[in-house]
Amino acid sequence: MLLNLVNPQMNGNLNIVYMGTPEFAVAPLDCLVKNNYHISAVVTTPDKPSGRGLKQNESAVKKYALEKNIPILQPVSLKSPDFIDQLKKINPEIFIVVAFRMLPEVIWKIPPLGTINLHASLLPQYRGAAPINWAIINGENKTGVTTFFINEEIDTGKIILSEEVNIKPDENAGELHDKLMNIGSELVLKTVVYIKSKNIKLISQEEIDSLDLKKAPKIFKETCRINWNNKAGKIYNLIRGLSPYPAAFTELLSPQGISHYLKVFSCEKEISKHNHEIGKIITDSKSFVSIAVTDGFIYLQDLQLSSKKKMSITEFLRGFQMDGNWKVNIS
Repeated sequence: MLLNLVNPQMNGNLNIVYMGTPEFAVAPLDCLVKNNYHISAVVTTPDKPSGRGLKQNESAVKKYALEKNIPILQPVSLKSPDFIDQLKKINPEIFIVVAFRMLPEVIWKIPPLGTINLHASLLPQYRGAAPINWAIINGENKTGVTTFFINEEIDTGKIILSEEVNIKPDENAGELHDKLMNIGSELVLKTVVYIKSKNIKLISQEEIDSLDLKKAPKIFKETCRINWNNKAGKIYNLIRGLSPYPAAFTELLSPQGISHYLKVFSCEKEISKHNHEIGKIITDSKSFVSIAVTDGFIYLQDLQLSSKKKMSITEFLRGFQMDGNWKVNIS
């Protein structure tokens, strides 16, 4: 997005090195480029072999940099003397980091204007690798984006700017990701303009009144397993907080005890009293599948059987015979 916050001819005077890897990091980089900031180099992860042919997979940031003819650095080790020398020869004034690895002190101390990071939460809340997922999993109705100066510890540096964002009750992690990516892109641009003004006021995270600090650790497979003993609201939040990736999962159990691995991408919840056993499946075998939980039901909507494509519940039931004698694994 072209904001034209400062004279475009002035922007090239700032020597920027940009560090990032996934799609989330492309939008802020593109915002800087479109506003005529000079990116001296992009630092991203090395290519990784993937797929059956082990084709070298390039990061989203690398693909963008190639399109824009921006020099690319892909160090295996961030502490490599050769890499550090390369950075120093660029003579950068500022590093901008978005969705990248933790930097050693010898790196983030190089630029005289500092190293800034964009984080997808309102710090100090949700420090860690998966702030978008955990905000939804925990049922938050607000989150945001924050820029801060990197220091010795992860996500604890002094805050430069932040912007609050509402989370819709039915919003999933993918939708919130895209919203925060766009708002974060503008915030990075505003932050660079703010730093160039040399009249900035920083906020120490220790000064913010946060008695109940919530963390955002990396998502592991067991994080994604649906616990059907939980209340409907908690299960609903887990499913949308992990959608579309890595996705919540469960196991369908046939009357014969055969287990079928199932990813769940979306659902609806119903709060009501019932006498069904927890984990019991209620279905008409044509248009709906609901699962009994402690305070109501979860209605499955979009799902995926192992080795099959993602499909709606009606598509699923057309090809998968299931009746009320089935249940889900609650152990």
